[in-house]
Amino acid sequence: MAMEMQVTAGEVPVSPFSRLFSLPGFDCFNIVTIGFKNESNPSAFIKGLKNTLINHPRFSSILETGHGEQKAKWIPTKVKVEDHVVVPDIDPTIENPDQFLEDYTSNMVFSPIDISKPLWEIHILKLKTSNAESLAVARFHHSLGDGMSLMSLLLACSRKTSDPEALPTLLAPKKSNVTNVFLSLVARLWFIVRLMFHTLVEVFKFLLIACSSRDASAPLMSKPSATLSPNKFIHRVISLDDVKFVKNAMNMTVNDVIIGMVQAGLSRYLSEKYDSETNPKPRKSLEKICLHGVVFFNLRSNKKIEDLAKLMEKGSMPRSWGNSIGFALIPLWMKIEVDIFEYIRRAKTIMDRKKLSFEPLFSYVLLKLTVEVFGLKALRSLAMRIFGRSTIILSNVAGPTEEISLFDHQVSYVAASISGVPQALIIHVESYVNKAIINLGVDVDVIPDPHHLCDLIVEALHIMMNSTAEAKGSADLNV
Repeated sequence: MAMEMQVTAGEVPVSPFSRLFSLPGFDCFNIVTIGFKNESNPSAFIKGLKNTLINHPRFSSILETGHGEQKAKWIPTKVKVEDHVVVPDIDPTIENPDQFLEDYTSNMVFSPIDISKPLWEIHILKLKTSNAESLAVARFHHSLGDGMSLMSLLLACSRKTSDPEALPTLLAPKKSNVTNVFLSLVARLWFIVRLMFHTLVEVFKFLLIACSSRDASAPLMSKPSATLSPNKFIHRVISLDDVKFVKNAMNMTVNDVIIGMVQAGLSRYLSEKYDSETNPKPRKSLEKICLHGVVFFNLRSNKKIEDLAKLMEKGSMPRSWGNSIGFALIPLWMKIEVDIFEYIRRAKTIMDRKKLSFEPLFSYVLLKLTVEVFGLKALRSLAMRIFGRSTIILSNVAGPTEEISLFDHQVSYVAASISGVPQALIIHVESYVNKAIINLGVDVDVIPDPHHLCDLIVEALHIMMNSTAEAKGSADLNV
């Protein structure tokens, strides 16, 4: 029996960033692929959505964008879950299920979505691939929330596989071990000095890039008029333990290693492209390449999954929900290095400066003030100017460290990406238990061989692991 829910809450204004993601040229969607270890049961999935997801006000409201400078708003509506769940008829004897999944996910980007209903849909695929027995592919409009919000929502709807009544947990941030009051005071003062210095430097660089002219001849640069550049989505499941092996050996972070892998793989990819062309000095040309990436930062404080689950039961929404994100522009190290670890060192140097600055907060405030003071046209122009001068979007979200079950479906992996941005390459990394899922969204007109690029990124990790193991072996022999 179809079950409907009437939300009685009043209309809610749309936040500036949610409005940005619904503007022409930035009509962004989150594309999330969830692999399951067991065969899918659409009925159980629909029942689970009725008890969880539609209790969230954003997923039971229509986005009314308004006209011109009118303020957009969320309008509560009746939700019939069956209208948001698609179960396609798939041939079980299909020859290449992995290729079918890629094509299906890519085609979802261009399929129309009914704006008279809440802007989300979930496709249940009875398809066995190399990494899953069945799948769910979800499309959420980015105005509903950012990656961290959606991950929190996924966990709030899930339960631990080891304990079906318990909610999953995320890793808690490490706390400082400094107990001496004097040392703590000195450390705080030194932190403030460094914070102000790096903020001045990084914000100046941010504005310099934003005010510069767009280099249309730069490699991997999409067309200026592109609105739905990523039209091919692929993902690769690798071992998170392999990433941590390199991370622990170099005393860095998982994020540093991932950005180092991307820079190493992308450098080799571009080098091969130049070598294949009639260029007498390909290596010199590669060294002249200046590419910038956009890295997103979560600006909200850490919230417990239990709090979100309780609020959903009451049909209310936490204040931290939505698109509470800032971003920073980072230069990408596009060089052919003999020392593979140089890519990680460069990534750490850059990211340490970004983390120790208010650049992400500055970008958030800049866009917010622009829309409030100058309106939507100015917001779109500024956003296109900033994002149009970058080549890649880099993003990662930490997932649960223990296996979870979603509506009686044991999760194997989670892969996510976005569509509707002007960049020709989006690299998103998701962690799940002991796995890291690399998801590439590409414009095939710019990157016609995304599988090869992904191979090079993964191969860079293997080279780092082998070099680390050899270095440890040499150290043990010397001892």
